[in-house]
Amino acid sequence: MDNKKIDVLIIGAGPAGVAAGIGARKEGAERVVVLERDWDLGGILQQCIHPGFGLRTFKEELTGPEYMHRFIQQAHEAGVEFHTNTMVFQIDRETNTVWTMNKERGIEALSPGAIVLTMGCRERPLGAIRIPGGRPSGIYTAGTAQRFVNMEGYMPGRKAVILGSGDIGLIMARRMIWEGAEVEGVYEVMSWPGGLRRNIAQCLDDYGIPFHLKTTVTKIHGQDRLEGVTVAKVDEHMRPISGTERFIECDTLLLAIGLIPENELSRMAGVEIHKVTGGPVVNDLLQTTNPAIFAAGNVVIVYDLVDNVSDEGLIAGASAAKYAAGKIPADAKRIPVRGGENVRLFSPQFVTGETDTTIFMRVTHPIEQVCKVFAEPGLYSQRLRYARPGEMNEVKIKAEQIKAAGDLKEIVIDIQPV
Repeated sequence: MDNKKIDVLIIGAGPAGVAAGIGARKEGAERVVVLERDWDLGGILQQCIHPGFGLRTFKEELTGPEYMHRFIQQAHEAGVEFHTNTMVFQIDRETNTVWTMNKERGIEALSPGAIVLTMGCRERPLGAIRIPGGRPSGIYTAGTAQRFVNMEGYMPGRKAVILGSGDIGLIMARRMIWEGAEVEGVYEVMSWPGGLRRNIAQCLDDYGIPFHLKTTVTKIHGQDRLEGVTVAKVDEHMRPISGTERFIECDTLLLAIGLIPENELSRMAGVEIHKVTGGPVVNDLLQTTNPAIFAAGNVVIVYDLVDNVSDEGLIAGASAAKYAAGKIPADAKRIPVRGGENVRLFSPQFVTGETDTTIFMRVTHPIEQVCKVFAEPGLYSQRLRYARPGEMNEVKIKAEQIKAAGDLKEIVIDIQPV
């Protein structure tokens, strides 16, 4: 790689990373480099061939590859430099030196003016829930199955059970039906869905796929290949209820049991990780506790919509460019944000008061009635028809409101019934 000075270095070329490159260039950064460990740009969206992307950003319905193509084209036109097949394996927490490895170039050390972390998230594996039984073939995370079907041309199996109701699992239930497989049902241990309501309607209801709440897989059957699973109802403590067990014959189990921000590199860099979100602690500039490192997208908090991921990438890239140019002080003001009694997780955790801010959050328990999302003291209030853990909510606060509030000690966000 050219050893010319790098103003902003971005790790990951998914929707957040590509948008961060655009944001950095628009803010005036001269050299913006995006590193991607895969052979192609676009991240997970390259395998998301279903429509439903871009409704906010482009005001039309696109597939994942179409959505990414538009952003990648904008990035090339803006002069963003991309390097694929390049793995980042170390970030020095003292010097912020980034160590990379590439088959042709070997090992390189890069010292940028600012870094943006956009590594995305990964799926929770079977080991995270410790189901008794063997570990035969036929058990996949929903995202792995999606890649097999959409990009590799392989079918995982012909008779599937889906555990968990994350959005990828719901989408794969429909995809398996489209490919001629049978989907016996979707099983969710919680008493509410994990995915968007629109995906439940379009992917399950429209195809007559049964959806079972407060039910989970309690045993896996089979040695070489999956032969079936046992499912059972669970009580309020999520313990299986004796006598409700039922055996289901199947050759495929798809897991949609949650996503985890990918933060090994963040920890290497000494960035503080939030104990609930699993992502870096950030302020409204997407600046982490290491002032030279910014983070955006699903590496911070797992979003519902890719439009939010791209918007955040643009902000992080622009903020990193400002920092590299000396326009953001290392000790920027940090007003803490605190979640109320019905807020499970949120981001950002601090605001500077220098920019208009959107705080994203999820409720702890669903509210199936008219409710109010608000930010105290008196910064924001909006009525909602409902609030569910599977659907992210937003609080929008103007910089002028924060300044008018005077010496704020904290901002409290919450959602409560009206």
